[in-house]
Amino acid sequence: MSSRIRLSEHFTYSKLLRFSLPSIVMNIFTSMYIIVDGYFVANFTGKTEFAAVNLIVPLLNILGTIGYMFGVGGSALIAKTMGEKDQKQANSLFTLIVLVSLGLGILMMIPGFICMRQVTTMLGAEGKLLEYSVLYGRIFILALPAWILTYEFQLFFVTAEKPGLGLAVTVCAGLCNIVLDALFIIGFKWGIAGAAAASAMAQILGGVFPIIYFGRKNNSLLRLVKPVWDIRALVKCCTNGSSEFMAEAAVSFVGLIYNIQLLKYAGEDGVVIYGLLMYVSLIFCAVFIGYSNGIGPVFSYHYGARDHGELRNLLKRSLMIIGILSVTMLVFSEVLAHPFSYMFLHDAGQLLTDAVHAFRIFSVAYLFTGIAIFSSSFFTALNNGQVSALISFLRTFVFELGAVLLLPILLGIDGIWCSVVFAELMAAVVGSIFMVALRKKYLI
Repeated sequence: MSSRIRLSEHFTYSKLLRFSLPSIVMNIFTSMYIIVDGYFVANFTGKTEFAAVNLIVPLLNILGTIGYMFGVGGSALIAKTMGEKDQKQANSLFTLIVLVSLGLGILMMIPGFICMRQVTTMLGAEGKLLEYSVLYGRIFILALPAWILTYEFQLFFVTAEKPGLGLAVTVCAGLCNIVLDALFIIGFKWGIAGAAAASAMAQILGGVFPIIYFGRKNNSLLRLVKPVWDIRALVKCCTNGSSEFMAEAAVSFVGLIYNIQLLKYAGEDGVVIYGLLMYVSLIFCAVFIGYSNGIGPVFSYHYGARDHGELRNLLKRSLMIIGILSVTMLVFSEVLAHPFSYMFLHDAGQLLTDAVHAFRIFSVAYLFTGIAIFSSSFFTALNNGQVSALISFLRTFVFELGAVLLLPILLGIDGIWCSVVFAELMAAVVGSIFMVALRKKYLI
């Protein structure tokens, strides 16, 4: 009997975890690209270079998450189409989305390279911090088209019922990044330029291999074919995925605001601490995002098949899993606060103490992050991009941005660390209200 789990099956807790696990691990390894760069830069170059990576990465991530929008929105649309038994149209949509996102990546890469210095200056960087940030950003942005594809193919591998292959590609790209970081930074002494080159090459590997795989005959549910231009489908794809793009891009945008505030309240050291918090957040949020993305096509399929009983089953079990994960993440964050900070700042004295203090406050947010992320992904999977986008918009642009601008006035630098706790709590409340209010529309 085949161990392959199909979208059309009835899902138990075991099947949900097995089906979503590759997506979770893929997201964690994608986060490792940035964390590995940070580790090597922090330990083998210097504090200013480390601050430069943390300063410029949120800007680059805003551009890369275009692929996340196409991947999430496209997966929901493609899975729904397959649920309606129209495989030819599903393959056409798949190909169209890949080609359009690739072209968009190329178009954004050129002005991004040219304007890197001007934009980085606007963030408040100057001196060596500015020069290192521009150097890293200009090298990394050359791989932007591949990064966009890497983002979206993580989702498409799940929709194609090949999450294991997607995991293998992501792991290989992550290991490539680690090896090249060691080679370029320690071996060749290229410093921050080596870190950027290593990550860029890893993204190219993660973006190009799936094109080769899906471009040939394969045993997955999807294949690249000659597409039919469908502007309405593209608009629907972008609408569906806009909430997740907004969530990811807004996190990066808010990260830029955090850095500006930190330069104001704590200087370069504040940017360094925030970078550490974001590394842990990348990993922990990757678990929630990976689970939500991993089961998103399952929700979409059963929504297309009008199987309301299975939708209720999926929602009930998912909320239980998210709840357990949330408590687990809080405990892990508290336990790992000192050892993780020490790994990056072992000779930093007071900076290490300040980083651990920030961790203790920041980690409370993980109690609420899971439901905030899942609720938005849930409505995306049901092709309700409007509600999903509203949840994401409120979470970042209203709750978190408002908090990071106002709370430091009242609490000083601790107000910056408290901002994300407030934002995630409010987003979880709003997401829960929408799931309760709209349950009759989708679950009955």
